[in-house]
Amino acid sequence: MYKSFEFTQKIKTFLIALMVIGAVLTVVGVVMNLDHGHRIWANVLLNGFYFTAIAMGAAFFVVVHILGEGGWQTSIQRIPEAISQYVPIGGVTMLLVLVGMHDIYHWTHPDPDDTILLGKVPFLNPVFFSIRTIVYIAVWTFLVFKIRKMSLASDSSTDIKLFTKTRNWAGVFIVLFAITSSTSAWDWIMSIDSHWFSTLFGWYMFVSSFVAAVAMIIILLFVLRKMGYMEHVNEEHMHDLGKYLFGFSIFWAYLWVSQYLLIWYSNIPEETIYFVQRQEDFGMIFWANVIINFLAPFLILMARGTKRKMNWLLIAAVIVFFGHWIDMYVAIWPGTLGHADFGILEIGMTTLVLGVFLFSFFRQFAKAPVVPENHPYFKESFDYDNIR
Repeated sequence: MYKSFEFTQKIKTFLIALMVIGAVLTVVGVVMNLDHGHRIWANVLLNGFYFTAIAMGAAFFVVVHILGEGGWQTSIQRIPEAISQYVPIGGVTMLLVLVGMHDIYHWTHPDPDDTILLGKVPFLNPVFFSIRTIVYIAVWTFLVFKIRKMSLASDSSTDIKLFTKTRNWAGVFIVLFAITSSTSAWDWIMSIDSHWFSTLFGWYMFVSSFVAAVAMIIILLFVLRKMGYMEHVNEEHMHDLGKYLFGFSIFWAYLWVSQYLLIWYSNIPEETIYFVQRQEDFGMIFWANVIINFLAPFLILMARGTKRKMNWLLIAAVIVFFGHWIDMYVAIWPGTLGHADFGILEIGMTTLVLGVFLFSFFRQFAKAPVVPENHPYFKESFDYDNIR
């Protein structure tokens, strides 16, 4: 009933060309910045973390609907499933960060008189940091592979016990991810500004990653429909994806404002320095981050009709995808470089990693039927427009 996706040579050629262009620009950018190791490794961290976080956000999208026994999303489930399989590749990028950690994290070489950092040494030290990074990647890789394996097994079995087993593993995923999504954000991003901390930061990074993952799902759904696939997806599915993009963009803004206002209002120097530096040295980018990631999707998707039209959804999704790349940029650059820099290196490395990400997605998407027809709630998803 549903044709399988074919990863054609034409698509492969395009993605390989994208990766080659990205690789060439990256090499040029690295050569131009050999004396600025901070900038090189900041780019590795930015793109490594962002795309890995999107993959984990996509896995979360699948898992949370398994636990909630949702039906509507099963028609598009194979898209976030395929996205999630990028985790081990992104994990390799994050392991590279360990090589350049001394150029990114001030706590790796603290001042002997810095009592704050010396007090954090039991947690913030290169060995323990490296161990935690390896554990994050190993645990995440195991979980996304496990969920994917059981989903593919359902293609050849109608045994309801398989769904029950998948739901049990989804519970394990949620518990472990709830912990590691926050601790990894503390380690990889928050510890760049090692004198500063926020109790909201883990949630903030998770929501930023999840809304970027929803944006990526919408973009890839649009691309697949243009290729002649996923034609069964109707306005109701688009509407719910639009509500996710709209709702979590607002939730991201809520966390952004909560973190900003509480720190601004308390006016404690060791807390306000985080925002003072960003407003003074990254002023235009700092405020553009809020406008792009909140105001743009809010205005585009506020009306019910725009959430039901693929073209409007695509515009909002593209804005959000690049907007949250900027969000990660604002989180990383001030603590590593101290000033805004954007050029060949940033464009090249982002293009390279995006090319690898897309190649991984299409390769994984071609390995399974485009829909899990034996899923117990698939019929509900297919008849979605008739049950609303």
